[in-house]
Amino acid sequence: MAAKRGYGQFCPVAKAAEIVAERWTPLVLRELLCGSRRFNDLRRGVPLMSQSTLAQRLRELEWAGIVERRASGPRGQAEYRLTPAGEELRPVIDQLGAWGYRWAQRELDARDLDAGLLMWDVQRNIRADRLPPGRIVVQFRLYGAGRGKGLWWLVLERDAVDLCLKPPGFEVDLTVECDVRTLTLVWLGDLPMREALRNGSLRLEGPRALREGFPRWLALTPFAATPLHERSVRPRPSLQRAAAG
Repeated sequence: MAAKRGYGQFCPVAKAAEIVAERWTPLVLRELLCGSRRFNDLRRGVPLMSQSTLAQRLRELEWAGIVERRASGPRGQAEYRLTPAGEELRPVIDQLGAWGYRWAQRELDARDLDAGLLMWDVQRNIRADRLPPGRIVVQFRLYGAGRGKGLWWLVLERDAVDLCLKPPGFEVDLTVECDVRTLTLVWLGDLPMREALRNGSLRLEGPRALREGFPRWLALTPFAATPLHERSVRPRPSLQRAAAG
């Protein structure tokens, strides 16, 4: 691999930044730390990153000893796993996210709203241990999501949670209807789900037991528990703005 242009400093901060502070690399590390292993799963977590750039970043992380590439399954499909050196970056990425939540999170711009990334996060943060027995199919109708991203399905079971962009072939048990901004605010912990349900910006359609259970199944972003400094407390989103998207 060709030598990368560095900072020309012996400082450990500079040497570490040459590896982990490259554009997109922290987000790739975030996805790996969240459990993504396959190339296509990593792409779902960084949808605006080109395929060629992702492949390059993975090669760079492998060369640096942070990621190892393994063949898995009967077809020898490639998987990417963090080495011990990569796992040591977990508190770094966690602290970066906590700092961002405390200090850098401000009013969401329309460019920040991504239905695909949001549903990917929702899917991998379902509290499967709180699901009732059997299979539950939840349909999401997201307004303002962009062409081809307005309908999603979650197939929920205690031992597996699958995200589908096409009908999964099972009857829908529960429907969640809102715009992308509202669900994003709920996911970030900026808009309590009970408040969104009360003011009608988020609607649930289905049996009462499933409607009452849904808020307990959905975990918020792990950063929602981050204490906010008094100087960085974000104004609560107005209900009108949340409902309008």
